[in-house]
Amino acid sequence: MAKKASNSDKRILLVDDDAEIIESLRLALEAQDYQVLVARDGNQGLALIERETPDLIILDMMMPKRSGFLVLERLKRLGEKKHRIIMITANEGNRHKAYAEMLGVDDYVRKPFPMDRLIQSVDRLLSE
Repeated sequence: MAKKASNSDKRILLVDDDAEIIESLRLALEAQDYQVLVARDGNQGLALIERETPDLIILDMMMPKRSGFLVLERLKRLGEKKHRIIMITANEGNRHKAYAEMLGVDDYVRKPFPMDRLIQSVDRLLSE
């Protein structure tokens, strides 16, 4: 499959505390020619969002220090430019999905997920 030349200027921030998930996502996204930034918890994630203004954020729900929900709430309060956000979670509850959507996530993906499902979502959101 041919890579799109435009991917190389797109920056994606991964915010997750699971090293294996970060590594597999990073490899898959870099294979699609995206630039990948990594934060290991919500506080680091917020700092990188402010400093780097990524094109897309892939955000885990459950993390130490600051959960994905607290990151979303903070972004919403800051009211800065609308961030494209994919939330990933092992949580099965529909209540959480509804809350995440209310806070403005663009996609909600339950773990474990097929990598191509996530890549399709990334490609779709970054081409809009």
